[in-house]
Amino acid sequence: MLDFLIEIDIAVFYFINVSLANPFFDWFMPFITDKTHWFPVWGAIIIALLWKGGKKGRMVVLLIIPVIFLSDQLSAHVLKPWIGRLRPCVTLPNVHLLGELKTSFSFPSGHATNFFALATYFNYFYPKYRWIYFGSAFFVALSRVSIGVHYPLDIIAGGILGAVCALIVIHAWRVIERYIEQKKQKRSTNYTN
Repeated sequence: MLDFLIEIDIAVFYFINVSLANPFFDWFMPFITDKTHWFPVWGAIIIALLWKGGKKGRMVVLLIIPVIFLSDQLSAHVLKPWIGRLRPCVTLPNVHLLGELKTSFSFPSGHATNFFALATYFNYFYPKYRWIYFGSAFFVALSRVSIGVHYPLDIIAGGILGAVCALIVIHAWRVIERYIEQKKQKRSTNYTN
């Protein structure tokens, strides 16, 4: 069963990486996959939330830290070394590699994990723009296959892991929020008695 799954993973990889390769993707995918191109976007979002988002916006910015910490640490420092899957650009022939050869481990994709964690997280607080969050996460994840550094299963696993990490942080925050609210209610009840 595992061999069959790996065969499908490789076939889908070649379809995305080689068959769908074109001049536009050769420019767009390396651009969108580069984390430094996202810094101005995330900076603008954080500034907007801090400046115009009120108390909720400040809390959302604060909770980004544990979301990214959890997703990044689990994908890059726990699962990748434990699973030890080599990247397709290292193991497969005729890969359409766009950029430098990466020799670090591949499963799960850190880009997919982090972007889907953020998409899930922002969707919880600001669901009106979910198509932007998940669309961005999808294209970033797809870019990792397109440039030749991840298999499709790497990005699928990364997307699932990222969503789970965001949901863990959201759930933990809701528990803390309920605890704080109960303390406030208890205090106000004590003052009225």
